[in-house]
Amino acid sequence: MQRKRLPIGIQTLREIREDNCYYVDKTPLALRLVQQGKYFFLSRPRRFGKSLFLDTLKELFEGNEALFKGLYAEKHWDWSVKYPVIRISFGGGVTRTAQELEDQIDSHLRRFETAHELAVVDKTLAERFRSLILHVAQTSGQRAVVLIDEYDKPILDNIEQKEIALQTRETLKDFYSVIKDADAYIRFAFLTGVSKFSKVSLFSGLNNLEDITLSAEYSAICGYTDQDVDRVFAAELEGLDREEIRCWYNGYNWLGDSVYNPFDLLLLFRNRAFRAWWFETGTPNFLVKLLSQRGFFTPDLANLQTGEQLISSFDVDAIKSEALLFQTGYLTIHEVQQPILGHWVYTLGYPNREVESSLNASLLEGLGVDSSKGFENRIKLIKLLREQNIPAMRDLFHAFFASIPHDWYRNSPIAQYEGYWASIFYSHFAALGLDIKLEDATNHGRIDMTVCFEGHVYLFEFKVVELVPEGRALKQLKDRVYAEKYQNDGPVHLIGVEFSKDTRNIVGFEVEEQVG
Repeated sequence: MQRKRLPIGIQTLREIREDNCYYVDKTPLALRLVQQGKYFFLSRPRRFGKSLFLDTLKELFEGNEALFKGLYAEKHWDWSVKYPVIRISFGGGVTRTAQELEDQIDSHLRRFETAHELAVVDKTLAERFRSLILHVAQTSGQRAVVLIDEYDKPILDNIEQKEIALQTRETLKDFYSVIKDADAYIRFAFLTGVSKFSKVSLFSGLNNLEDITLSAEYSAICGYTDQDVDRVFAAELEGLDREEIRCWYNGYNWLGDSVYNPFDLLLLFRNRAFRAWWFETGTPNFLVKLLSQRGFFTPDLANLQTGEQLISSFDVDAIKSEALLFQTGYLTIHEVQQPILGHWVYTLGYPNREVESSLNASLLEGLGVDSSKGFENRIKLIKLLREQNIPAMRDLFHAFFASIPHDWYRNSPIAQYEGYWASIFYSHFAALGLDIKLEDATNHGRIDMTVCFEGHVYLFEFKVVELVPEGRALKQLKDRVYAEKYQNDGPVHLIGVEFSKDTRNIVGFEVEEQVG
């Protein structure tokens, strides 16, 4: 029987595959929000279903009962009351100047002013927004619902142009302050975006927003849980490896249930192929550039510890690497600890194999690796692993390091960091989407990098000879009997890799195999 195709377009509240309807019911969470409070903010990465959730709220408040047949809200919402909804999205197009932003806001306001027959008498955008809220509330007899989608995109569009970004921020700051000023005329307000800018910089006039980004009960407000996939999309799982789906696309977490990105799963089900569907929709050029300038040690991305303040917000003139990586979806929360009362430590890491593989492939370019050369190296590397030809890895990486132009080392700040060579080594493996563990804990210490592939285990130790005498990398692997942990998992290969800052290359590559 020919498989029916699953379109990517999401129509109102349901993902539709020809005559069959698939829907993941988020209305229990929507109703909980409405009952819980009045002003909310949610940060989620791009293409995570934020706009669809706002559409759900819009249709609820406007009383479109027919769209909710079979959903939780059908029997738990008061359909007799209809509220006026002002839904504004900044997600369309790119805003390049503060004037373009003002023109965009003007267009949004004019659309509602025309629909509600409101004559424009105010001069500023903020005053017009306030008048619109008051007008729709007074003419309808019900307080207004304000829904702002992609509230931060005009700033993010200009994040590399600091002056324009600051001007854009001030324009939005004045606009959003109206929501608090018009409190008496607002029933409910919800703002979504990718980033959480600090309240001081953007929300100083709207300091009553409740941020549910890191709320366990709303962790799955966007995205699909494992239960959703097994229950709702059971018919689409045939012929696909369920565990591979989980490894490739699950893992995004905001202190509650982990979720899948809906965009990934819908494309997987339609095309029946594993690819970096989400990652390929947006190349993080700015992110790669920023991490390269800061000399970020790429293996740290798999196990990064930070405080809540460092991941909760950032601003145009104070962008923290942790916040940018977390809020854009390239890292997620793996663990939370409270070592001292009131002080929280968050352990971040890659959400899944898609992100780990794709991000490291992009980061290699920031480390000086030509994209075509990096791809060629990875193809050769996978071949050598399949052949268990470990000594040949030395020749592969030695030739690669020798190919980096002298001028690149001189002009790039990251090449001055001691972790540069290990970063390149690790990112080549990570870009292949292999099963990798960093700082792999044993009862004798931590292994720098463990790679499990096709029944073989590869234990790597990295050293810089200017800091540690030659020959210590393999010796440490042996002295601390790291292989014991994997002695029942097949042949274990101990690989000591030593780099030289002076020669800018591998100067030691010792291999020893231990069979359990």
